[in-house]
Amino acid sequence: MSKEVETMMIDAGHRNDLGHPLDYRELNRLIREAICAGEERLVLMNVIGQRYIASATSNPNTRIEIHGTPGNDLGAFLNGGTIEVFGNAQDVTANTMNDGMIIVHGNSGDITGLAARGGTLLVKGNSGYRVGIHIKEFEGVGVKLVIGGFVNDYLGEYMAGGTILILGQGVEDSPVGLHVGAGMHGGRIYVRGPVEKHQLGPGACLAEMNDKDFKTVDTLIDQYEKAFSVEIDRSIEYSKIIPLDSRPFRGHYDSTTI
Repeated sequence: MSKEVETMMIDAGHRNDLGHPLDYRELNRLIREAICAGEERLVLMNVIGQRYIASATSNPNTRIEIHGTPGNDLGAFLNGGTIEVFGNAQDVTANTMNDGMIIVHGNSGDITGLAARGGTLLVKGNSGYRVGIHIKEFEGVGVKLVIGGFVNDYLGEYMAGGTILILGQGVEDSPVGLHVGAGMHGGRIYVRGPVEKHQLGPGACLAEMNDKDFKTVDTLIDQYEKAFSVEIDRSIEYSKIIPLDSRPFRGHYDSTTI
């Protein structure tokens, strides 16, 4: 019989004498102290732009629910646990994330997943520019980013590994912008729907889906459906984008040829 996990509530919208909400440094201090004291489930209410929430959290049993709009760098350097946002997230969500899971029930801003190396990020809605820039993987372990709607230009820029899935929910045409995979030299991008050659950045190319790709996509869709209690039509074809070369800028900046 599993023990019942108690919930700790923190009101991030509490105003001081000047009418300012709880300072992000104070909020993060309260979160760190709670985790160090053994609290495993935290609920943050009335969040209004506080930055760096749950940065570097590492306990895999930690679960943080956020009601409101967290500020930049949500879950930066996350190394374990789950963060769930019942609203939108701002820029640089999952910055350099190494492990754990972030679930966003709304949209996320620009540079989502910057340099992330592991874990899973699920965004129900749309995201901005430069999603998945410089994400990585090592020995087959890499980050997984799933965006339910559309993304803007420079998706997967300088991508060195990992997996990106764009589902294009509610989008009639291509759910990605221009310069997709610009400078990418590792990893893979799956787009539910069409991607034309003119949308690709230098160093990226379209490739045929194989059985392994379909299995990967199905697994990620399973996670997305479970997280958001939705059902995705799996009959629509996917576009697969991979790097042309593991060193796309060879010779452009120096005379190295090996």
